[in-house]
Amino acid sequence: MKVFEVGGCVRDELMGVNPVDRDWVVINSSPAEMEQSGYKPIGKDFPVFLHQETKEEYALARTEKKSGKGYKDFTFYFDSSVTLEEDLKRRDLTINAMSKDSDGNITDPFGGKKDIQKKIFRHTSSAFAEDPLRALRLARFKTYAHLKDFEIAEETSALLREIAISDELSSLSADRVWMETFKALSSPYTENFFESLVEHGLLNPWFTGLEKISIDGITPEHKWIEMQRVNHFNLCSDLPIPKSFQKGIELFKLILSLINCSEAQEKIVLIESINFPRNHEELKGLLELKILQPHRKDLDKISNAVMSINFSQLAEFDGNAVSEKKQFLYHEALKSIL
Repeated sequence: MKVFEVGGCVRDELMGVNPVDRDWVVINSSPAEMEQSGYKPIGKDFPVFLHQETKEEYALARTEKKSGKGYKDFTFYFDSSVTLEEDLKRRDLTINAMSKDSDGNITDPFGGKKDIQKKIFRHTSSAFAEDPLRALRLARFKTYAHLKDFEIAEETSALLREIAISDELSSLSADRVWMETFKALSSPYTENFFESLVEHGLLNPWFTGLEKISIDGITPEHKWIEMQRVNHFNLCSDLPIPKSFQKGIELFKLILSLINCSEAQEKIVLIESINFPRNHEELKGLLELKILQPHRKDLDKISNAVMSINFSQLAEFDGNAVSEKKQFLYHEALKSIL
């Protein structure tokens, strides 16, 4: 049994970046030997094991062959005869197809070091085009600070266009597409993800509503709200957007309606719907968005007025009287502002 550190962690170490996590590949071994050595099996399609102490993933070296449509339909082959180079060849990019042994020796059969120096994303083999998910992952790589300036090799761009005009992207699960999108939203250079999708025509079917790119805010939720705003709230309607994202968008829409409203009573209804007391923390973040800055002073006045209302007195009322009293409290607190 021989163990090698592989993939993005080797790439990041060579670039002087501390890896977020580490992956390992094992050659000259078997599932039985791995279990006997104390590793816990977790893989479904191929043998992957958790280290008993570090909980990092260790996978047996393997090869793969596409057996159907999408990113899941692959036949995997693994046994003690699969070499390290064969395992590295199935990886997406040359900069991710390197390994390091326990002595620190780097195995780099496809020129990953050279491509790091040249700042180039280059596919390891033509099998890159067999997995449509790799197109989205490559776009996401450009959102990381240490990879944002990398250019895509022309031959790799050709494979991306090949994926785009095929029907392979439609075979991806909505959950997997959202996972890649969320990771891009969580990275510092989010705009590069969407720009890469546009550049290589990777919009159909998941990003067909993408017409403009605008990033604002720090959190993934706020970045998503801004992207939805500039795309008329029609972006990625088929993706499983988390409730926290949906709530942020609904609050933001209510704020926009409040800004555009001119009738005092309608404003009070909107302010009540916004529910400043309950959504105070979410609203603090939303009000930092650039699009709302021209209205920030007025919105802060409204927020402060509503937060000063003593709603505890509503406990004295029942039924319709509660709603009437609440309307009265809002009106009294806001009459000098609206």
